[in-house]
Amino acid sequence: MKTTSTLAKILGVKGFLCLASMTMITLALTTYTATVTIVQTQQFTVGATSTSWTIYVNAVNETRYLPGSGSPAGSEEPTFNASDFSTCAFKVATDADRVCAVKIELTSAVNNSKFSKFEITLKHWNGSAWDAKTLYDAATGSTTKSYIDGLTSGDAGYIHHGMSETVYYLIRVTYSYDQVDETTQTTVTFQYTPLPQDSF
Repeated sequence: MKTTSTLAKILGVKGFLCLASMTMITLALTTYTATVTIVQTQQFTVGATSTSWTIYVNAVNETRYLPGSGSPAGSEEPTFNASDFSTCAFKVATDADRVCAVKIELTSAVNNSKFSKFEITLKHWNGSAWDAKTLYDAATGSTTKSYIDGLTSGDAGYIHHGMSETVYYLIRVTYSYDQVDETTQTTVTFQYTPLPQDSF
């Protein structure tokens, strides 16, 4: 009571009543909550993560595939099997809300002291065969490009994957290994980045 009396003297009667009213209003506020359930949708699934190619010194305008088969190794398109992801490079499956672009590039450029050409293109499974897939220069827009230049650091291409589709893709490389008589093993790493879009 002494504290209350002292506070009343400092604030005055009106000030004290005002403070008391504000306290009561604060205590009487009603709060509401809402819960959001976040569901992740995976549009991209990687297929084959490694393969082997056999190439030859002075080979010009030869083709290899990821994944690949045949003799020499990597020279033939794989026989596609939807239940075996090792028979495709990757799969894209979109729902009814967003389309998806996929950026394709090398983690580092191919050594141009060995290769004079390393052109990367894509194919997609049309239900009965592998067909050429259009490459774009950006995740959106209509500008196309003929290939991704594996000799140029940072060069990339994009596929535009439509709404409500499930499609499997294959990497195709046309190369010329004609710069040096060199047989040291070379490793090339492909990198894919899925980019969901509202539209292209």
